[in-house]
Amino acid sequence: MTNLISLNNKKKIHFIGIGGISMSGLAEIAYTRGFAVTGSDMKSSHTTSHLESLNIPVYYGHAASNIEKDVDLVVYTAAIHADNPEIQAAKAANIELVTRSKFLGLIMKDYEFPICIAGTHGKTTTTSMLTHGLLAANLDPTITVGGILNAIHGNIRIGHTKYFATEACEYCNSFLDFFPKVGIILNIEEDHLDFFKDINDIRHSFQKFASTIPTNGFLAINGATPDLDTFTAPLHCKIETFGLDESYNWYAKNITFDEKACANFDVYYNSNFMINLKLHVTGTHNILNALSVCSVYHFLGLDLNTLNEGLKEFTGADQRFEIKGKFNDITVVDDYAHHPTEIAATLEVANNYPHNHLYIVFQPHTYTRTRAFLNDFAKVLQNAENVIVTDIYAAREKDPGDISSKDIVDLINAHGKGAIYMKDFNDIANHLKSKANAGDVIITMGAGNVNQIADILLG
Repeated sequence: MTNLISLNNKKKIHFIGIGGISMSGLAEIAYTRGFAVTGSDMKSSHTTSHLESLNIPVYYGHAASNIEKDVDLVVYTAAIHADNPEIQAAKAANIELVTRSKFLGLIMKDYEFPICIAGTHGKTTTTSMLTHGLLAANLDPTITVGGILNAIHGNIRIGHTKYFATEACEYCNSFLDFFPKVGIILNIEEDHLDFFKDINDIRHSFQKFASTIPTNGFLAINGATPDLDTFTAPLHCKIETFGLDESYNWYAKNITFDEKACANFDVYYNSNFMINLKLHVTGTHNILNALSVCSVYHFLGLDLNTLNEGLKEFTGADQRFEIKGKFNDITVVDDYAHHPTEIAATLEVANNYPHNHLYIVFQPHTYTRTRAFLNDFAKVLQNAENVIVTDIYAAREKDPGDISSKDIVDLINAHGKGAIYMKDFNDIANHLKSKANAGDVIITMGAGNVNQIADILLG
């Protein structure tokens, strides 16, 4: 299999679910390397249109006939089940099948410095920050990121050097298929409990991920990780911590925030002043993200002044407190937050952002996550005013019938708050138009399609 990932041995690869943000990037990398590429997805999208503009054939709908006779490798995502007709056709024809994560791991082997950014939260933003730094240093990196980044005009950049940076997702243990030389662990919290048993199971997976970094490699890890010494004890690579006080290798001092809630701070490394950074993204959590990037940049032997120049151009990744526009002097923001910790971080940013009143539209993401964090969602949303909760976005799941968005609303209102449940997006938009006034901020929040409400408001 490894020999397939070679410019000297061009093969035909079919991607099932090619329209996904990660799969589309891998397909484009494979195509650029000289592989023949085809793919399938359930419906057309901006992503599939882009692939078709590269002359990559995309089939809509899954069918055995999509597996052409000359295909010799099929790549699929965790969302594709064994009864998928294309999976069945590939097996019948004895065509090799690999998961998206394994394929990405094999590509990674071709680079001297594969850099993997892991964590329950912050992967996309931190990968984006690092991308800006690598571009500012003229290192011509290859990048895959889980969002749209203006600096690379999408979610993929194909470079021609030894540097490769990617998000490393823990779901289904995907990141255990990777081969990082450099790793970042931003945080380790409960999530994806439809796959992991509990927080100990999650910690074990992150530890296995970190153990894949070789002895001459490097790990930057959040110093506030619980039982950090126990976590890092089995590891053999160079390890540095980052955090907000002097107990960590990399830390921030003299933190101030501007009128847009963007931080300015001094960066210290082992008590030595390194540089002053001015971020153009909001929130305390982005200080931590930036510190992790500083540590990696330093390990790579790069000048932090160059990183600072790169970060001046970074104003955020798609759907990360993204200001979509205004109507009637009301600001509309879209944010990807779908975990209680992420919601808390977004609300912190919102509270520091200029506004009269806040309106929050939250769309829970998956039934299992909603059930696992029901009380936590209610607790964190109690700290917001004017909360609307809309239906759960099912994603890969089926409705079990025993959990709903109304359960969150009921818990919030049990504490005297006035949260409301609304199903229809147009009704929500009309409600917001009737309630919000000049100077107010509306935030659509979630990892599903809740951002469509922002489009309705601004349309």
